[in-house]
Amino acid sequence: MDLQKQTAPAGSELRASDAERDRIADILHDALAEGRITADEHAERVDGVLRAKTVGELEVFIRDLPAAHRQGPAQAPAPAPYRPTAGAIPMDPDDNVVAIFSGAVRKGRRRAGRRIHAYAIFGSVEIDLSEALFDHQQVVIKSFAVFGSVDIRVPENVSLRGMGGGVFGSFEVDTLDSGDPEAPVVYVDGWAVLGSVEARPRRGKLVADILDRVQRKVDKSLRKHLDH
Repeated sequence: MDLQKQTAPAGSELRASDAERDRIADILHDALAEGRITADEHAERVDGVLRAKTVGELEVFIRDLPAAHRQGPAQAPAPAPYRPTAGAIPMDPDDNVVAIFSGAVRKGRRRAGRRIHAYAIFGSVEIDLSEALFDHQQVVIKSFAVFGSVDIRVPENVSLRGMGGGVFGSFEVDTLDSGDPEAPVVYVDGWAVLGSVEARPRRGKLVADILDRVQRKVDKSLRKHLDH
């Protein structure tokens, strides 16, 4: 699919970020303190804020409050850069995944290093980060497929970028933008020579610590209400 040909989503259809959820939660807390909504309404709306996926769904919870009309239109989150920050990624890999006339797999609940090298020579490599723990915001997967294949999967709430190419082969990366500016960015680099490198999100899989951060912010808002 050619992503450049897709129509850009309307602002209300964009995925909501943690910062946007936090802004809505603060508006609801202020409305409770001013007596504009009841404690039950506040709890119900905050729960909805946690569950909301798009900017439009968030705005529903404050559209009857004056603060909503004093805010400017929601801004689209800045897209992740297409190259890692200079000096952020070490030259030496944290993990080498090698398959020569064989198969190699990395998957499950494990920590993702900043640099992973994958070599598939007449073999296949599978790197599944959909359940990984991300200690770093930027991760580079350097992939070399020579008469072989490298298959990469990431959670759907990270950003995904492709920097490599193919020589009589296929190098395909489904570009992905997270709504959270602090979300990890996975860069897939390398070459596919008479082979294939493919990277895409695994739908339904989310980075757990991003969700935990949202919950902590909502809990903080609730504590502010209880302490008021």
